[in-house]
Amino acid sequence: MGVLKRYGELLPITPSTPQVNLEEGSTPLIPLPRIGDRLGVKLYGKFEGCNPSGSFKDRGMVLAVAKALEEGRRALICASTGNTSASVAAYAASVGIPCYVLLPAGKVAMGKLAQALMYGATVIAVRGNFDRALELARRGAEESGCAMVNSVNPYRLIGQRSGAWEVCEALGGRAPDWHAIPVGNAGNISAYWAGYSEYHKLGKIPALPRMMGFQAEGAAPLVTGRPCPEPETVATAIRIGNPVSAHLARAAVQESGGEFNAVSDEEILSAQRLLASEGGVFAEPASCAPLAGLVKLKGQGRLPEGITVTMVLTGNGLKDPDTAMGQVGRPIEIGDSPEELLKVLAGRS
Repeated sequence: MGVLKRYGELLPITPSTPQVNLEEGSTPLIPLPRIGDRLGVKLYGKFEGCNPSGSFKDRGMVLAVAKALEEGRRALICASTGNTSASVAAYAASVGIPCYVLLPAGKVAMGKLAQALMYGATVIAVRGNFDRALELARRGAEESGCAMVNSVNPYRLIGQRSGAWEVCEALGGRAPDWHAIPVGNAGNISAYWAGYSEYHKLGKIPALPRMMGFQAEGAAPLVTGRPCPEPETVATAIRIGNPVSAHLARAAVQESGGEFNAVSDEEILSAQRLLASEGGVFAEPASCAPLAGLVKLKGQGRLPEGITVTMVLTGNGLKDPDTAMGQVGRPIEIGDSPEELLKVLAGRS
């Protein structure tokens, strides 16, 4: 059951809103006991890599596209570090309208670029960073009449609230103590906070979580308090120096008593390996910034013992296989004889 059908009563849809659906949402909240034991917390990962295009973007994109169709728009446009482009291209293909995506040239993981092209989007590589691509996309939307479906589109963030609702339902009618999330363009942290707040007002949960946002050190404007003109990090999905929803993210953190923290690329990649090798979950680097941050806070003595923590694992590891392969060894190659296999199994290769 897709987001529009599952949560229609909580979303701004009308009888005229097309029922766009790729069966997005309903992603698993995965217990991570081995890693949780290391950290002294009860740890869960909300694995958004199980969405149709492989990231959390689908939750908001389905509503943004449905409302664009309702308004009579006949083309979509966005700027992206990769995941938004894949998502909008998938939904554009499903409803049969053109889609234009602007990407920073040479700065997008290959899996995400392949998705956008395979879905049939017109992909435009901009010689500049994401922030410049976003400026151009906004100008293009204003002058062409295309629907702008970045997170400046309010329907995107409204749809993304559904992730918080699912977390509360999976935890048996409560929110986690901490909600840990990567922060790039800064919309998702505010969407989750709005979702939790709405459920709290409706009496569906007794208390609200602390919102803990994690950025890469090379792209951490919400940690430093100033824009980053040349953002750089291996976590391409959060390689954003001037987040458009920064004001919403700051409000979410302040209202919840949370905080922003920065982690290094080395810490992010270490967390990616830890999540895969001890959690059994393969997430893209940006998804692992929260785990890197929790490990860092544990080392600083700032992670409370025994709390329940939910991390949003925003995208599938298959989005960026090159980064993953750069961290691991190559397969052991043998001939076709049983003896060679047995040597490997005995640890004597």
